[in-house]
Amino acid sequence: MRSELVTTLKRQATRILADLHESKEPILITEHGVPSAYLVDAPSFELMQERMRILDGIARGERALLEKRTRTHDQAKRRMKKWLA
Repeated sequence: MRSELVTTLKRQATRILADLHESKEPILITEHGVPSAYLVDAPSFELMQERMRILDGIARGERALLEKRTRTHDQAKRRMKKWLA
């Protein structure tokens, strides 16, 4: 993964953004040699956010299973009847 100094980003933002859009590879931004942020293109960020929402839903489902907070199909249908009618 490529990294850039924050000062380079300030001076050459247009070039760095053009490179980012072309390569689609995240860029690590550092301040004083310490990682500070990742620069990613908007479509990649949105895809990551959607994947995180999906993974969060899976994790909630797994917790519900472990905690025995589940319903049978018939129980779920009865509970959701007002939305299914």
